[in-house]
Amino acid sequence: MNRKKQKLKPDVVLKNYWNGNAEFADLFNAVLFDGKQIIQPEDLESDDTDVSTIQEHEDLADSLILFRDTIKICKKSEKSGVQFVLLGMEHQEHIHYAMPMRVMGMDYSLYKKQYDSNARKYKTSEGMTADEFLSHMKKDDKFTPVITVVVYYGKDEWDGAKSLHELLALPDEWAEYVNDYKMLLVEARKSNLVFRNVNNRHLFGLLEILLDQGQTANEIKKKAIAYADVNDIETCVAMAAAGAANCKIDYQMLSKKEGVNMGTVFEELAKENKELGKIEGKAEGIIMTCLELEVSKDDIIQKLKEKLNVSEKQAQEYYTTFAK
Repeated sequence: MNRKKQKLKPDVVLKNYWNGNAEFADLFNAVLFDGKQIIQPEDLESDDTDVSTIQEHEDLADSLILFRDTIKICKKSEKSGVQFVLLGMEHQEHIHYAMPMRVMGMDYSLYKKQYDSNARKYKTSEGMTADEFLSHMKKDDKFTPVITVVVYYGKDEWDGAKSLHELLALPDEWAEYVNDYKMLLVEARKSNLVFRNVNNRHLFGLLEILLDQGQTANEIKKKAIAYADVNDIETCVAMAAAGAANCKIDYQMLSKKEGVNMGTVFEELAKENKELGKIEGKAEGIIMTCLELEVSKDDIIQKLKEKLNVSEKQAQEYYTTFAK
């Protein structure tokens, strides 16, 4: 029977992993409370990741379309003393040099969404002062706090800003008067966080190996396989690690019935790279031959699409790479 191999998209597979309340709560406890179990999994509920809102200014209004990667509501808990809090998580495969501003915008959207929902209660001025009615909000109304954690899965050290102030050309004498907005960043390559959840420990243990720039591919492979052999790795952890590493894997080989084998991940990645190398070799040959015959760029792109069965974008990338 043929087994279907698909490429795990990091964003999708990581969203799926962090949708687990136990893993999600453990991450936020590690980031916010040094591993103390303040947030309990049973206190979490998934929330709508669509935080789109309307920005209004005098007689103008614009739609702001935004989606969060993962949002959970931490409900009031007598056991942990936690009040209602909105916890958001964003996944980054690459460094985004405006990330603090993006986080600020996404958090604002959640507050604006709460404000709009609250304002709908007040259709008349009954029971409200003039200022309250004008504000569409009573003096004692309160919103739910928003906390966002950014998890970065890249191999390079994060060298971007971690706060709004770092994005500004801000003289020291003005700094105290300009509001800052700090970003909570977790680098999967080396987090140093205290995890109580075994899946999180294994996920970040594998990612620290897979994202190590100081090791050769073969050394990384041996370490990851050795780590998986020693530890009891859950399927969801192996898939999340493989997704972050952009591997193609066989889902059936990673099923619980057959067991988790990190060697499979590397074997499939090696096969993928070998096949990619063959295709690139063919692409280079086609391009070189066509250039010698003075074939136009558009015709070369078309020939690449037909001969290699690739997209327009991929054909363009091959042309850019080899038509030197």
